[in-house]
Amino acid sequence: MNRTYVVTGSASGIGAATAELLRERGNRVIGVDLRDAEVVADLSTSAGRVAAAEAVLAASDGQIDAVIAAAGISAPRALTVSVNFFGVTEFLEALAPALARSTAPRVAAVSSMASLQPNSAELVEALLGGDEAAAIAIGTALAEDGPETGYLNYPSSKRALSRWIRRESITPRWAGAGIPMNAVAPGTVVTPMTRELLASEEGRAMVDAAVPMPLNGHSEPIVIARLLAWLTSEENTHTTGQTIYTDGGADASLRGDNIWD
Repeated sequence: MNRTYVVTGSASGIGAATAELLRERGNRVIGVDLRDAEVVADLSTSAGRVAAAEAVLAASDGQIDAVIAAAGISAPRALTVSVNFFGVTEFLEALAPALARSTAPRVAAVSSMASLQPNSAELVEALLGGDEAAAIAIGTALAEDGPETGYLNYPSSKRALSRWIRRESITPRWAGAGIPMNAVAPGTVVTPMTRELLASEEGRAMVDAAVPMPLNGHSEPIVIARLLAWLTSEENTHTTGQTIYTDGGADASLRGDNIWD
C-alpha cells in the first residue's frame, strides 16, 4: 500500500536520501525544508512550525501516514536547539491528530551519536520542560563562551530529543493512538554538513577519535534512510521509544559491553 510521508530536512543529507528512497518505493512524500521542498518553511520558530504543519495538512488533505523528522543543524549557537529539539517536537505534536487517523501511523526522528557526548544538563532540562525562551537564553550564554562551549548546544539538543521520544512514546497521544515513535542516532555520515571536516586528514582524525566506527567506517545517508524507512513502515508494530545507534559500532566502542548498571 502506498503511504504518505512527511520528511523534514528533505532538501539535503539524510532527509534527501530518505525522501528519494521512499519515492522509489512508490510512496508519496511531502518534503519540508527551507528550500527545494513541497513545503518551504522555517522550523526554527514556533510560527514557522505551525505554518509548516498547516501547509502539510493542506497538501495532504489531512491524510498522512508517517513523519520522519530529519531536519537539523550543528552550529555552536542557540539556533541549534530551536531547530533540533522544538523543530521536531512542536511540529510532531501539531501533526499528531492527523497521524492518529491513519491505519498505520508511524514517527521517526534523527537524533545523533552526539546524544552520548558531554552536554549541558541545565539546557537539557529546559528543553524537556518545553521552555524555549529559557533554552535559547542558556544556549546563547554557552555560545558567548566560545565555539567549544557553544558546541554543547548540539549534543544537548540531541540528548533531549532522544529522552523526549522515550518519554512521550508510551503516552496516550502516541502509544495510545497506535503510533510507534523512535529515533535513529547516526555516527559520522558523509553529508554537506560533514564533508568539509572530513576532507582533511586532521579533520578525519578528530572525528574518528570522537566517533570510532570499526564496522565499515563513515556511512552514506542511504544507510540511515533505510532504517528510517523500516521504522516508519507498516512492518514496525512494536518497536517504540528507542534511539537506535546506527553508528558502525561507535556506541559499543565508547560505552563498552555493559550499559545496564
